[in-house]
This record gives sequence, structure tokens and C-alpha cells, in this order.
Amino acid sequence: MTRHRRPDEEDDDEPGLLEDSFEGTCPHCGESVTLAIDPSGGDHQEYVEDCEICCRPWLVTVSAGDDGAFSVTIDPS
Repeated sequence: MTRHRRPDEEDDDEPGLLEDSFEGTCPHCGESVTLAIDPSGGDHQEYVEDCEICCRPWLVTVSAGDDGAFSVTIDPS
């Protein structure tokens, strides 16, 4: 799953916009999840986090493109 945010977008309460959190879906159990995202963590972040529902691990990748747009990907780990 990937979500994008252009740097000129304002927070309009739409899920998936990269501000302090990201609304996504667990790739194992399909439940909706909220991830805390640290935009100041750099242009590329990668870490493992466990699903709060099924406790199975994900590989979370946060990347910034050359245009300043961010993407978040949650993959099974």
C-alpha cells in the first residue's frame, strides 16, 4: 500500500496524508491501522512495526521523491 502527499497540500483531514500519522491497512489481517510518521526523519526511512491487531510484523518504508512528495509503503515482513 502506498500513499502520497504533495508538499503544497494542506491538512484537510483526508486519510493517508502524511502529516503526523498515516492511515493504512495491515497486509496480513486487512484491519485499518494508524502509523505515527516522523516527516523530519529524513528522505528515506525504513523500520519494522507490529500490527496492533494481529501482532504480525510489517516493513514500513517512507520515502521522499525529488519533487518533495512522500510515499508510505507497508509490506509483510
